[in-house]
Amino acid sequence: MSRLLVTLGLAAAALAGIAAVPLEAFAQAYPNRPVRFVVPFPPGGGADMTARTISPRMSEALGQPIVIENRAGAGGHVATEYVSKAAPDGYTILLTNNGIAIQPHLSKVTWDPIKDFAPVSVVNTYPLVVAVHPSVPANTIAELVALAKAQPGKLTYGSSGNGGPVHMGAELFKARAGVDILHVPYKGNAPMTIAVIAGEVNMVFDSLTGPLQNIRAGKLRALATTGTARSAVLPDTPTVAEALYPGFEYRPWNGVVAPAGTPPEVVNRLNAVIVQALAAPEVKEKYGSLGYDATATTPQEMAALIAADLVKFEKIVKDAKIKAD
Repeated sequence: MSRLLVTLGLAAAALAGIAAVPLEAFAQAYPNRPVRFVVPFPPGGGADMTARTISPRMSEALGQPIVIENRAGAGGHVATEYVSKAAPDGYTILLTNNGIAIQPHLSKVTWDPIKDFAPVSVVNTYPLVVAVHPSVPANTIAELVALAKAQPGKLTYGSSGNGGPVHMGAELFKARAGVDILHVPYKGNAPMTIAVIAGEVNMVFDSLTGPLQNIRAGKLRALATTGTARSAVLPDTPTVAEALYPGFEYRPWNGVVAPAGTPPEVVNRLNAVIVQALAAPEVKEKYGSLGYDATATTPQEMAALIAADLVKFEKIVKDAKIKAD
């Protein structure tokens, strides 16, 4: 009996010791296997390139492979739902964007952007470019607005999907300019780009990643960008704010979130390696060549950004009467 009591006592002490180990000790062992980095869009697009640019640096810092997993579909909903239900252990993370704050206003989603995710960090931000087909008789953004006002509802613009960050930016511009330009959504950036080059639509509001090569080749004409300053890759193209509407700005973002319940120590570890990756010269250079600005935040700053975007996009969706596909 005494031996049993001693054994039980030792076991209890061992359990108490385990319980007393701070979470930091467990976090120090993270990660001990590969981390899945889920991207909600097909390979080759801006989101995919965002993830693939930082993943080698993240892998180096974590000492484990970062496995990119493309789960495209439903404007990002498929991947977002998948990660929302993943184990909150830091081994499944999501590359997300403004869409996480847009989709809940368009349809019933199975996840909550606040309750079901642990923000890690914004990764980059970028302006949109307003680019027209050469056949459009407008050489400036002011001329485009005048043309649109003279022909309400006749001009068309393409987007990479209904309700996406690009679509929202175009609707913000339309509201500010007081113009009626018809939205034509496509299933992705590639078909949208093909459509505008062919003259199927008159213009695009897009991240610089897609149209930049065609702008340089003279297949599209850039009229303005939507940042606070001119883009380094289009230095001769003015911003909407400087050319026409002071104060106008729209900069979508890409960022990383983990499932809700992921230990704060693991979130902070992921944040630290992302911040470190974004400071690398080759990462800044690659993002810069795509028209992106490497932009790190704290988890708290990203949480505040998502909350603010939820409010902002609710108004845009309501005012523009945007419906889900």
